[in-house]
Amino acid sequence: MLQHPILLNIQWFSASLTQFLTQFSFDFIAVFILIRIIYYRHYRRTDHFLTFFGFNVIIFLLTYLLNKVEMSMGAAFGLFAVFSMLRYRTEGISTKDMTYLFMVIAIGLISAISKDSWQELVFITTILLLITALLEGSWLIKKEHTKVAVYDKIGLISPVNRPLLIEDLSARTGLNIHRVEIQDYDFLKDSVQIIMYYYE
Repeated sequence: MLQHPILLNIQWFSASLTQFLTQFSFDFIAVFILIRIIYYRHYRRTDHFLTFFGFNVIIFLLTYLLNKVEMSMGAAFGLFAVFSMLRYRTEGISTKDMTYLFMVIAIGLISAISKDSWQELVFITTILLLITALLEGSWLIKKEHTKVAVYDKIGLISPVNRPLLIEDLSARTGLNIHRVEIQDYDFLKDSVQIIMYYYE
């Protein structure tokens, strides 16, 4: 028995909408775990939330729409490369924030192009989130932090006085500094720019 074209269109729209909402929900949950649970837990920053979620949603929607015209995998990764090269000129963004930006773009991309391979999508996304959580934590390696300071006791910058320099910096900052790196000198002002490496 033939069905009415309007009924067929309604069924097709319902199925397409269900598929879209399912893929978008999975994408949003994965990015929420990555940014809100992993990223925010370690850096306590919310200034890039709009960037992360905005890029993810844009990539997902564009890729999902282009996927309707049978976009090839090469074209999908070409789109990924184009958006990966985008940088903000008004404000510098750190390498670590750029890495998270690449990850939210990748999650949006693979969530949009996956059709029936849900097992692969869940597996790949889980591996990505698990590796990120392990590397951001202290389970695999002890996490090292850095701070940059302008130091006034230029007489302590010689290698033989390195223990005294570390001791003085630790006493001033209260940080558990274990090594330093001399970045720049200014003998006219008797100051030096130092990168301090410490463990929390």
